Amino acid sequence: MYVIKVRGVAKIPDYVQLRDEKFTLLAYFRLDRPDKALEKAGFAEQTDYIMNKVKDLPFGQILKLDI
Repeated sequence: MYVIKVRGVAKIPDYVQLRDEKFTLLAYFRLDRPDKALEKAGFAEQTDYIMNKVKDLPFGQILKLDI
């Protein structure tokens, strides 16, 4: 799975994208509200792990996660 951190502009907040190996979008959520989207995508138990990785990730970079 891949994580991409996207910087928002003006009134649009920062977002995070989770994508699978074929780069299909699995989840798309605001950086400050990950719980509901991760639960819906089936990653509720990995929320802390994902958010810790995203916290240090620079905007615009792609990070591969092993989940």
